[in-house]
Order: sequence, then structure tokens, then C-alpha cells
Amino acid sequence: MTSTTRLRALGDRLVGPGRPVYVTGEIGINHNGDLENAFRLIDAAADAGCDAVKFQKRTPEICTPRDQWDIERDTPWGRMTYIAYRHRVEFDEDGYRAIDAYCAKRGIAWFASPWDIESVAFLEKFDVPCYKVASASLTDDELLRALRATGRTVVLSTGMSTPKQIRHAVEVLGSDNIVLCHATSTYPAKAEELNLRMIHTLQAEYPNVPIGYSGHETGLQTTLAAVALGAAFVERHITLDRAMWGSDQAASVEPQGLTRLVRDIRTIEESLGDGVKKVYASELGPMKKLRRVAGVVAEAEAAGAAADREPAAV
Repeated sequence: MTSTTRLRALGDRLVGPGRPVYVTGEIGINHNGDLENAFRLIDAAADAGCDAVKFQKRTPEICTPRDQWDIERDTPWGRMTYIAYRHRVEFDEDGYRAIDAYCAKRGIAWFASPWDIESVAFLEKFDVPCYKVASASLTDDELLRALRATGRTVVLSTGMSTPKQIRHAVEVLGSDNIVLCHATSTYPAKAEELNLRMIHTLQAEYPNVPIGYSGHETGLQTTLAAVALGAAFVERHITLDRAMWGSDQAASVEPQGLTRLVRDIRTIEESLGDGVKKVYASELGPMKKLRRVAGVVAEAEAAGAAADREPAAV
């Protein structure tokens, strides 16, 4: 098996082993239904160097249980029924046209997690690079089949799911056009429940599938550890301010933290190398100065490196 069998296309980018980590800023509903907030979050992701931003798309009447529609709740826009609130934080087609244009202007991709089949049809009006399946939707076979039928790459989060459920979802979607993301679906997730070694477990069970990480923890260290463990795709929720109103804000990364996260991901992927031991030219000076006993191999490598620096005889 070659590593190319594990590459997936997300728009004009290939994701998988040997490719730069695909970093997504998950806006979700942290925009609180305000396009200006969405634009500011897109700016933060683009300025940080993210590859994409992601939204969530729902048809409220389908995704909200009927017995919850009329329950009233306090919101920043006053007291309203839950179904009215769900509509308040959804963008319509004009909203997404504006998002599409703004992302194109900023040179960043966007896609979304559709939570129902009508939302898949809605998003098909746009040329998104892929779709995301939220962990909560992993067992929704009807939705998975609709996503598979689009022919686009599907990124599947595996939080709150058993190995059997994950295997079934992969069978429904097909393994040739998916990216699997390890996730823990707690907001925010505790460090002791992140279980980052699941990245290796998924790599072993699905050797032809790129494995990524969708993080809901606070802080950046554990997401960077996921990259060091081989995550080819990384997603973190982003916010303008963790104190803003909304259920996902506290488990999100603010703009300054996002900039550091992307910077450090790029440093880590550059530092991982190819796993082949070599003596670098930059080590020859310290070798000559510090090594008291030169080994045969070291001498040969040093001589070879020195020869490489000499002009060829004419």
C-alpha cells in the first residue's frame, strides 16, 4: 500500500500522509445568527492561516423535537420559543451567498455540517469542498447515504460512538471518499477523556483512510499533540470571545489563540521529518568540535558531505 491511497481531495487540496495538515476553524453557530460576526470569524481564521471555516446547517422543524418547539427561553434577543431561537441562529440562502462571497474574497474555503437531508440539498447549491458529519449524526444512515450520493468527500467525527457504530457508518459512507476524525463530544472536554491514542487505533483499523482530530477541549497543547500523533485534519471551534452567549463558546479558541495554534501546527509538521536518520551538514561543525572518537560511519558520512560541497573537477 502506498500513502497515496490515503489521500482525499478537499477542494483543490489533498489531505493525508505527507501533506500539510488541513486546519479548519469551526464557526458552527458561534456567529449567533449575525453575518457581521460570521465575517469577523472568517477574518480571524484567514488571518491565522486556516485552510477553511465550517458552519452548521439545520432545518429547525426537522432537527428540533416537536415537544421542544414551544418551550420559551431567555436569549440575547429577548424571551422566545425554542423553535424561534433555532431559526434566529440559522442563515438563509442570501446569508450563505454572502458568506460564500466573503470567503472567496479572503481566499479561504468554507463548508458545513448538514444535520438533515434538506440541509444537504440546500448546501448543494454551493461548491463546497466537502461535508462534515457531526458526531451526533454518525448513526443517521439516511443522512449518510444522502451525503455519499453527492460524491463529495465526507469528514466524519466519531465522538459519542462505539467502534461498531463507527464501522457501520464507514460501511454506509464507503471508505474511499472519507476522512475520519477522532473526537470526544464533551464541551469542553477534559484532558483525561481526550484519549488521543485513538488516532493510532483508527489509523490501524482504517489504513486507507486519512485520520484527523476534532477537538472540544480548552487550551492548545492537546490539539498540537494530535498533530504529532499523525492527525492529517484538525478542527477546533473558534469564537470572537469565549464569554459570548452560546453553548459552544467556552470550548472555542479566540483569534490570538487560533493564530498560535496554526503557527505551531506548521512548526510541528515541519519538524516531524521523514523518519530516516541522517547526519545533517549543520552537524558537521559540532561533530568536528565535540566528538572525541570518530566512528567509521561518521567519518565516511562527513567525508561524503564534504565531497558534496566541493566543485566537480573539470
